[in-house]
Parts: sequence; C-alpha cells; structure tokens
Amino acid sequence: MIVTGKHLPRRTFLRGVGAAIALPMLDAMRPAFAAGTAAGPVRLAFAYVPNGVMMNQWTPEAFGRDYQLPRILKSMEAFRGDISILTGLAQKNGNALGDGGGDHARAAATFLTGVHPRKTDGADISLGISTDQIVAQAVGNKTRFASLELGCEDSRTVGGCDTGYSCAYTNSISWRTPTTPLPPETNPRMVFERLFGTENLSLDPETRARRQASRRSILDLARGQTERIVGKLGPADQRKMDEYLTAVREIEKRIESAEKQDSLVNPGMDKPAGVPIEFSDYLKLMYDLQVVAFQTDVTRVTTLMVGREGSVRSYHEIGVPDPHHPTSHHRNLPEQMEKIARINTHHVELFAYFLGKLKATRDGDGTLLDNSMIVYGSALADGNRHTHEDLPLMLAGHGGGKLHPGRHIQYESGTPMTNLYLSLLDHMGVQPEKIGDSTGKLPYLAEL
Repeated sequence: MIVTGKHLPRRTFLRGVGAAIALPMLDAMRPAFAAGTAAGPVRLAFAYVPNGVMMNQWTPEAFGRDYQLPRILKSMEAFRGDISILTGLAQKNGNALGDGGGDHARAAATFLTGVHPRKTDGADISLGISTDQIVAQAVGNKTRFASLELGCEDSRTVGGCDTGYSCAYTNSISWRTPTTPLPPETNPRMVFERLFGTENLSLDPETRARRQASRRSILDLARGQTERIVGKLGPADQRKMDEYLTAVREIEKRIESAEKQDSLVNPGMDKPAGVPIEFSDYLKLMYDLQVVAFQTDVTRVTTLMVGREGSVRSYHEIGVPDPHHPTSHHRNLPEQMEKIARINTHHVELFAYFLGKLKATRDGDGTLLDNSMIVYGSALADGNRHTHEDLPLMLAGHGGGKLHPGRHIQYESGTPMTNLYLSLLDHMGVQPEKIGDSTGKLPYLAEL
C-alpha cells in the first residue's frame, strides 16, 4: 500500500476526559512507500507458574523437531512451530546453599534474577535486578510504560511467607534494584485504567464504583476524536481499528462483569474486589490486557505471575478443590499427582489462549507472536521434592525472525537458565555482561 498523504504519528492517542487510548500499528503510520518494509518491535514477556510441575508429563521423550507433546503440553499442538521446549536448564541459586528451607521463595526470587536471596522476613531484603528490568531500563524510554508487572494473586511485599523469607520474594519476580521489588498489579480494572485511562487510581473501590456507575464506556469519552481519525483511514486500517476498539470494549465489559460479581460472592469466599470468580476468566483477562499493551506498543516488557509461589489456590472449575501447594507435596500418591497434572495442564491451556491471541493480532508485516519472545515456566521443577534443575521451561514466539522455534532442545543438565536470558536480551539489542549466575549465551535458539 502506498500512503500518499501525511502519515499518522505512531504515538497517536485517542483522548477525552479520563481517557488516553493508544492505537495499534496502522498502515497510515508508515512513511510513504515504506509499507512493505515495516516490522514491529520485539516484545519480551515472562509467565511464571508456582509450585512446580509434574515433569514426567511435561518433558517430551524425543528431541529435535520430531517429538510428541506430553499430556501437560497437548494444548500447544496448534503452536508447535511457534514454541521450543527447553530441557536441562537449572537455577542453582534456588537451592538452600546453607540457608535451610524456603525453596518456594527462592524459586520465585531467582526466576528472573539468578541471584540467591538474602534470607530475611524483615525490611533488609536483598536480591538482584531482574531480567525484565534490565531490558526495561534499556528500551523503556521508547514506550509509555517501561514495563508492566501483572499477577493473579497476593502481591504484598511485607512480612514472612516462606520459612524465614520475606513475602517480597514469594510474591514478586520483577526487581528494579536488589532492594526494590515490583509487586504485580492483580486488579484488572487498575491495569485497564493504567493502559487507557487517566483517572485517579488511588480512589477506593467504592468511590471508583460510583464514578463508573455514572460514566459511559472509556471509548465514549474519546468518540469525537475516534470518528475524525477513523474517517481519514483507508479500508484496511478502518477494519483494524474496528477490531481493536471492539477488543478494548470487550475487555472493559468483562471487567465490569467481574465488578458486578462482587455483590454475588458468599461472605466467606476469598475473592478480591473486581476479580472474576472463575480463575480461567481472570487469567484470560490478564493475558488480553498484555495483548493490547503489546498491540499499542505502550510497553515492550511484561511479567505475569499466574500465582504467587507457594500458592494455595483451589481449582474447582477443573475438579481440584484442594489447595495447590499442599497438593504439590503429593508423596507419589497417584490421586494427588493426577490433581497436580490437571492444574499444570490447565495453566498451559490458558497460556495457549494467550498465544492464540498474539498469533491472531497483526503487527507490522507479521503478528505479535512473530515479534515476541515469551518465557513460560518456573524455577521450581518437582514441587514434591523442591528441585531446581531440569526446569519446566518453554520459549514461545519468533523474536522478530531471530528465533527459530519448533523443537525440543536438550541442554547439558545444570546449564544456568540465565544463559537463556542473555540470548534473548541480545536479540533486543541489550547486552549485559552477566545476569545473575549466567555463564554465556545458549546455542541452538536461532538455528534452523
């Protein structure tokens, strides 16, 4: 497509009172005659799952491209060409190293830092700068937000949560400095308003609810400017805008629905305000918020904690009413191991939903999945024995053409997982000398 008029600035926002809505990449944003050469920026995302995985139902038997996906990974079949399963990576600093118990805290703490945390449940926490924040500090000035930290569970950072370790370690995987954790935002409304609104996020839920009850959709607040801009776009861009605005409104409706559920919850039920009752609805909503954040390029770096480390969430919707963490100590009992496998499978199925949304969203001349690198997994392998080697790790996306997924790759057992991060950051033009316990870059990720 040849753009013959003035092109639209990439940082165009639809503005209104209480609204600042970024736009997706449009053909009209490309300089004249350059449409065929446009490529989206590379995004980096991390999804952390707690309490380990049933590794015998996660790890494929064969290596290379000709392998069968085990039970837990079956939902990845539609994305075989978009993922690589990485076996053999370890996080040695998740081990006790003389500090005794606390494997859950150390797993979350080391996942993106590769640094052994100081054992304390006081204010003198000490860890390291996390991988996402190394990238955020390098490329964050190019976007509205340097990074987004999301989660689906408790994000408090004070007090003790695991055998003498601070809750800051179990509840945060993102660390701006060795002493500054970035607790994840767990309320979908707060994330939505941060992405699209300008209202005072410090308002209490009741006050915010009264304001929301009297206002229209956030899209209505910028309707006039939306109509003016859309009217000047070509047919392809108009379709893309319609799809995008429809997606934003659909997310907004789901958040409103969750907020209405608050009055329906039993008094004894532990459900934070504004959070969907069903976990799958909750996690899908948080994934969708990441999709629109990447689509509009308001950030290129995200982290998501599917659950805090040591999570005791119950999964009634898949027939597992038992709390997750105690169940993960299955003692090799078949019934308990089956429950953990169900939880693991459920988490991966919801991750597949995320990948599907990324793959269906155009970005430059490709898709968001083409232009992303997403690490899914944990720094805890066997939740029963608390092991930190041969970790469950999956790498999704094509990294803007710099990654060649579609394989099960076996690395030498004990290879630092931070070597993976060195490789990924290199593909984003960020080249730290070291990340935690890294010893060098991983081979094979970019090979055909």
